[in-house]
Amino acid sequence: MKRNSSSLKKKFILEGIIALFIATSPILFYFYKYVPAEQTWQFLFFDISANGFTDVKDYLYYVFGKIVPLFLLTFWFVTSKDWWYHAILIPIAMYSFQLFNVLTFESGRVDENEIFYIVAVTMVVVPIVYFIRIKLVDKYVHGIDLKAMDTELKLLKEKEAVRKELEKLERRRENLSKKSATPSDESDRFEGHKEVL
Repeated sequence: MKRNSSSLKKKFILEGIIALFIATSPILFYFYKYVPAEQTWQFLFFDISANGFTDVKDYLYYVFGKIVPLFLLTFWFVTSKDWWYHAILIPIAMYSFQLFNVLTFESGRVDENEIFYIVAVTMVVVPIVYFIRIKLVDKYVHGIDLKAMDTELKLLKEKEAVRKELEKLERRRENLSKKSATPSDESDRFEGHKEVL
């Protein structure tokens, strides 16, 4: 009972933290507005630098503009029970590449070249989502149950195999009956030749 109680407490704590983050996400998204426009800013025990941007305010604008949607999309992906939830991977990948670009800001350009990476992710995710959709449409719209069809095909194959085995056995029986009938026919012929003589 204590084990159940402790796991339940952990679950409530984790869900509480997630709910708190979701509820405060607009505040985090606009957090950059309350940051001074300096090259470095001390916040609690951290020194945050501009990281190549004009000031810390611009840097945090881009960082939180990527982190907050990325977290919300990731949470949506993990908790979604819809058949199309794999499609959420595309914007997750987009924000991930953009965040990486912001954190490793060297080229002086943000949100420009991520499309090439997104196309690669999209080429993998879209066929998966489409395949799932086709299976669901076949099952629920057209009434095609693929598992039932597979089972029926297996049964038909097994019946066909049994029929072929029965045909082989029938041919063997016929061959054996012909072979056993052949010597008596020869003895009949021999007796017939004796009578003629």
